[in-house]
Amino acid sequence: MQRQKSILSFLQRPPTVPKLEKPDGGGAPRGDSVAVSEEKIQRTNLPASNQPNILSSAVKIPNEIIGTDTPPEKEQRPFFPSKSFDGGENDEANRSGHLSFSSIKHKFIRPNSVEKPCDRNLSDHSHDNTFSISNKYSFTNGRDKETSVSGFPRMKNVSDVQKSSYQGNKEHPLIIESDSDITGPETPGTRPLIPRMKRVQEDSCIIGSTTTPSTDSSINNGKRVKFSNDLLSENKKDEVASETPMKNIKRVNLSHDLLSENKKDEVASETPMKNIKKVNFFHDLLSGNKKDEVASKTPMKNNKRVNLSHDLLSDNKKDDMGSEMASKFDWLHPSKIKDANGRRPNNPLYDKRTLYIPPDVLRMMSASQKQYWSVKSQYMDVLIFFKVGKFYELYEIDAEIGHKELDWKMTMSGVGKCRQVGITETAIDDAIEKLLARGYKVGRVEQLETSEQAKSRGSTAVIQRKLVNVLTPSTLVNGNIGPQAVHLLALKEGIRNVDDGSTAYGFAFVDCAALQFWVGSVNDDASCAALGALLMQVSPAEVIFESQGLSKEAQKALNKYSLTGSVASQMTPSLPTDFIDSYEVRNFIQSKGYFKSSLNPWDHALDEVTHQDIALCALGGLSSHLSRLKLDDALKNGNILPYEVYRGCLRMDGQTMANLEIFSNNADGGTSGTLYKYLDNCITSSGKRLLRRWLCHPLKDIEEINRRLNVVEQLMGHPDITSLIAQYLRKLPDLERFLGQIKATFHSSSLLLLPLIGNKILKQRVKLFGSLVKGLRVGLDLLKLLEKEDRVFSLLLKIFSLPMLSGNDGIDKFLTQFEAAIDSDFPNYQAHEIKDSDAEILSILIELFLEKSNDWFQVILALNCIDVFRSFAATSNFSCLAMCRPVIVPRSNSSQGSTGPTLHMRGLWHPYALGENGGTPVPNNLSLGDNEFGYNPRTLLLTGPNMGGKSTLLRATCLAVILAQLGCYVPCETCVISPVDIIFTRLGATDRIMTGESTFLIECTETASVLQNASQDSLVILDELGRGTSTFDGYAIAYAVFRHLVEKVNCRLLFATHYHPLTKEFATHPHVTLQHMACAFEPTSVNSPSTTQQLVFLYRLTNGACPESYGMQVALMAGIPEKVVEAACKAGEVMKSKIGVSFRSSERRSEFSTLHEEWLRTVLAVSKAEEHCLEVGDEDDVFDTLFCLWHELKTSKKKLR
Repeated sequence: MQRQKSILSFLQRPPTVPKLEKPDGGGAPRGDSVAVSEEKIQRTNLPASNQPNILSSAVKIPNEIIGTDTPPEKEQRPFFPSKSFDGGENDEANRSGHLSFSSIKHKFIRPNSVEKPCDRNLSDHSHDNTFSISNKYSFTNGRDKETSVSGFPRMKNVSDVQKSSYQGNKEHPLIIESDSDITGPETPGTRPLIPRMKRVQEDSCIIGSTTTPSTDSSINNGKRVKFSNDLLSENKKDEVASETPMKNIKRVNLSHDLLSENKKDEVASETPMKNIKKVNFFHDLLSGNKKDEVASKTPMKNNKRVNLSHDLLSDNKKDDMGSEMASKFDWLHPSKIKDANGRRPNNPLYDKRTLYIPPDVLRMMSASQKQYWSVKSQYMDVLIFFKVGKFYELYEIDAEIGHKELDWKMTMSGVGKCRQVGITETAIDDAIEKLLARGYKVGRVEQLETSEQAKSRGSTAVIQRKLVNVLTPSTLVNGNIGPQAVHLLALKEGIRNVDDGSTAYGFAFVDCAALQFWVGSVNDDASCAALGALLMQVSPAEVIFESQGLSKEAQKALNKYSLTGSVASQMTPSLPTDFIDSYEVRNFIQSKGYFKSSLNPWDHALDEVTHQDIALCALGGLSSHLSRLKLDDALKNGNILPYEVYRGCLRMDGQTMANLEIFSNNADGGTSGTLYKYLDNCITSSGKRLLRRWLCHPLKDIEEINRRLNVVEQLMGHPDITSLIAQYLRKLPDLERFLGQIKATFHSSSLLLLPLIGNKILKQRVKLFGSLVKGLRVGLDLLKLLEKEDRVFSLLLKIFSLPMLSGNDGIDKFLTQFEAAIDSDFPNYQAHEIKDSDAEILSILIELFLEKSNDWFQVILALNCIDVFRSFAATSNFSCLAMCRPVIVPRSNSSQGSTGPTLHMRGLWHPYALGENGGTPVPNNLSLGDNEFGYNPRTLLLTGPNMGGKSTLLRATCLAVILAQLGCYVPCETCVISPVDIIFTRLGATDRIMTGESTFLIECTETASVLQNASQDSLVILDELGRGTSTFDGYAIAYAVFRHLVEKVNCRLLFATHYHPLTKEFATHPHVTLQHMACAFEPTSVNSPSTTQQLVFLYRLTNGACPESYGMQVALMAGIPEKVVEAACKAGEVMKSKIGVSFRSSERRSEFSTLHEEWLRTVLAVSKAEEHCLEVGDEDDVFDTLFCLWHELKTSKKKLR
């Protein structure tokens, strides 16, 4: 009885309910229809039989819905009208069980219950008409939060108010959606957080005094706790048996529905709970039951109730926090998300940059919500900071990233009362810099007016906002971006040529900080060597490419060189619509006015491009991407130039640059132990960038090389001048970037009009322009001082050109005027206090200053060159061993004869191989090709022990050639070389598991590039070719490749191998010389066996072949146990004894190799051939063959003597 009173008193309304008339026969009371706050619930009595008593609630809705005012925060607001019931206690007892759940059942009906009413039907096939009341959100801080911006549309809640008449079939439960802000009844979740035991103690006396179920006074909040305890007590005694137990299928359906709602974290309640997460009225009942029993319409069995309650509460405990912070927008869920065109992520044309928002949801949004989502739906790949007052906020998916990356606390508030994190406007720059450093793209939606300006347009006006910029790691302009250029590259692949299998690639890239654009194309083969060279040279921070337009080979190259370059590249696939036709690109650029401020017309940059169409497509893709990032000012004011991967220079493909560690080492990808690091003594950031460009393109022209060497020689001979240059260079800012940023602001004043950040941007521009002017003054002073040093300055003018420095028309006088203007209008330009007239004054000064932008670029380039030359001189002066000026000799073709490629170095040492270990490198002499003493072989067959220094010698040779053709001194005592056109390398043993390439496949791929592209002027380095496969296959391939390069290409070749039979095959070849890296043995003890003697590496190049590779000794040094090594030695002796005959016969191959056999066969064939059978060119081959045979016979005769 006590439990029944608790139930009824909780469901009662204070005496505001009109008096009801009770019909005869104990029927349900009737009354007139009232507003939602006074609705009537009609109870129907069924005949007393085996059928259960069912309560059906029917609601009559008037034509106009009267809203309910929001009550005070702690005032109890019942949500059911009070009722008067007649009948005995038994009748009340029979019906109380139904009333306890039917009156709150509408809170648990799922949104799809309309489609499946059978799941809610009871045994007599009657239906419950359900209604709901919407509310404003309540938050864990204990107060209802309402802002001037209305909330985001919520996910479909089943407990929303119906503000218009019901529609649809009234025989079925009707679920109504609404976005109103009417507050529902106070629930346990909306109360201040009070310990449960305290509430039980305070309210027990009040509940105990309740005597009738029709009490006119409203029940206290604490009675809900007693109500739960009463249910528990009744269930313990007799489990409140009803007339007919609910069918199992009904219980299962109910349990399934409740669990589904919990798992989705979308429990439909009258109000969001304040302090209890994911808790509604039903969960409040569960928390009060000690056995976690569910109070249903008909009591369930104990085990069913316990299982259901246990599952619900366990689910709550697991993800309490995640539930509270779960997204309320189902269209953002990965299972439902679509792009703007309605495509799902599994669609090949899915655009992850856009988002589809249902139209009905969009219509229900407030103006501020539409502002945010209209931007975010087009920039799903960008973190959007939304300006609200003095804060920048991230919402929903972006809020998750802010919480994860920056450890910001996530709350349910902000625009639309969704998940959000935020930061003050004073700390936004640091936050953006951290996010950019972690690879995120960041956009800022700024307020275009103040709140006062918005109110002046009307009391309901919303502050206007706009996406003003999007920052990405590849388009950084200022901040901590380092001295190296940050490039954004767009790549377009052309159609493969069927005849030779070559493919053309068009590309365009930009350095936004310096405001420089480049466009070009490159022709490549299946190895993608040229594409790799482009990626290594540019080292882009981001690569844009057509998602369906790249071949597998190109994708492999992108993946490979994005990791081996000095900067890890971010890959951004774009839709085909971003790479439009070349004709459309021309129209697009002209209509937008892009590149109108370039020093040269933009279309002239394409004149030097071989494949103009695909280069234009790449430029169009780049321009479209930058336009989306709000960088139209950069496109309009940028300077565009042509770019050639191999522009008349020493060619090095991507793999060669990686093998030689030009920019990044193979250990950790850093700059330590690289040629760039060795040469980088530059002081200015722009000088460091120029040094990198020079390293990518060493010279081939002898005259240009000697011009650079002349300057370096003069600077090395005048240390006072180099010291003076260094003093001035240390005062210079990054003039190249400053000029680019100032140029980007030309005719760009829109950001200055923003009310809250306009002054900040103007202050930055004042500081930037003042620093540029003062920096150029320092640079001009240095150039004027060098002008007095006629010898050095005259040599410099052969490298670069300069405008007139002094005189009435000189740029020195022109710059003086801007210095005076800065001192007058912005005396404290580093921290200038902004005035109203500053924007106009600065705009005029910048416009006048850029009239001579070409002159300023020439001055900055001259200063960069001087910095690089000073760096070359410093590197040469302070080396640990001898450095010399290389002698570059041409290949002469005279009537007396021809001089082929040559390479002679005495005292060659690796410049930085042992620098970190503190050791001193061992110099060696190397001679390939003709010299003043006569003919020398162009091929070196190098052998020696493991770790003997073979690879170091190979790399040192290549580095010396690169330094010589850069115009720098080389690490030698003397160096005489003819220009090298291409350097090929096959070094190291690596595999690429992610691209399915084995070690041997990579070896063969690199070797194929050598065989297809090497010329007589090339320098080829092959290290241990053939080791990735079986011994016999590896030897056969090494033999065939070596012979082809020696006899067919005849280039300068260094071939290191452990295949000692090769030394027998080519011991007496006229084009091959045999040398090895020397070593010696030191006994560890007296009478120690050879296997235990210590191997000492001498690192000295010695004539002749090495007898062994001494692998056993190296194995001991590596830590392999002695027993294992001894067993290996015995196994080796057994193998030698089994094939000893073959070994002995191979020893005699040096006297008469297979090469001699081929020559004899050729001589016999020539002697039998008639003169008319010889084709064009065969006579030369016959002559060469006879000459080689004569040389061999002559050598053999000397040996016999």
